[in-house]
Amino acid sequence: MPHDHDHGHTHAHGHAPSVSAANERVVLTGFALTAGFMLVEVVGGVLSGSLALIADAGHMLTDAAALLLAWVGFRIGRRASDARRTFGYMRFEVLAGLVNAVTLFALVIWIVWEAIQRLRSPGEVLAGPMLAVAVVGLLVNCLVFWILHRGDQSHVNIKGATVHVLGDLLGSVAAIIAALVIHFTGWMPIDPILSVLVCLLILRSAWALLRSAFDILMEAVPPDIDIAVLQDHVRETVPGVADIDHVHVWSITSGKVLATLELTLADDAQPAQVVPAVKRALAERFAIGHATVEVVHVPQAQCALEQRRKRDAHAHEHVHHHDHDHAHDDTHAHPHAPDPTGPDR
Repeated sequence: MPHDHDHGHTHAHGHAPSVSAANERVVLTGFALTAGFMLVEVVGGVLSGSLALIADAGHMLTDAAALLLAWVGFRIGRRASDARRTFGYMRFEVLAGLVNAVTLFALVIWIVWEAIQRLRSPGEVLAGPMLAVAVVGLLVNCLVFWILHRGDQSHVNIKGATVHVLGDLLGSVAAIIAALVIHFTGWMPIDPILSVLVCLLILRSAWALLRSAFDILMEAVPPDIDIAVLQDHVRETVPGVADIDHVHVWSITSGKVLATLELTLADDAQPAQVVPAVKRALAERFAIGHATVEVVHVPQAQCALEQRRKRDAHAHEHVHHHDHDHAHDDTHAHPHAPDPTGPDR
């Protein structure tokens, strides 16, 4: 089957990740603020006896780890590709995002367990120190949240770190409410109850982050791309395309979408003109920066696989027909052959 392979890439997009230094500074600044206040919150939670503060401190510990892991992911992701890892280390970011999601689930389980123990045997909570630490924690978390939002939210690590900090922010709000309730009413169960409510909010965000990282690792089609819509768009907008088939679209990491596809060209179409046009259409409409295109000059039904199937079917039919003819000839080759049941027996 005559066909051409075009494996060129658009010049505007390559394999090397485009992680900006601003993203690294954002994550590193967030890590410094989070890790620093985490120590303050641990001391405040222990001195006041507040589960809400201790839980929030535990969450801030995972935040600090998540931010540090995200920064390491960005640094490693910048490393150039080599003969063994042709896409470099971009997927380290996705692995870091997966770890972030798992730590969120582990944190939720721990807080819920501690809350159940507190509800069974409530302990004394000092509302004054708890309120002071919670208010400062809210301010710090708001600052970190604002800093992270200045980064690239399309990256799974920035998104994961933001989810962590959002959980911290809600945890600080819950701690403030619990401190006020305890101060004015003396009702201690409010502390573990609000901790559990915050866990439910964190759980929802953690599930979204886990699913996002899992889809990238499983090379699922990005959620904003529909294969059928992509095929129709290429057929309708690019002259010379008779059909488009065997389309595969996936993300190597957040914001890095790749595609492979097979084109059937019209009779008078030139691959040197059609292929670049297809790549431009994919980049402009679907933000696919890297596409590998195979050009097929004959209809899909005549591809090598179909031809082989037809040859096999024809050979099978020929053998069956030959066997049938041979059997038929045997029955008529000796019309006067003696009957074994005849009188000569």
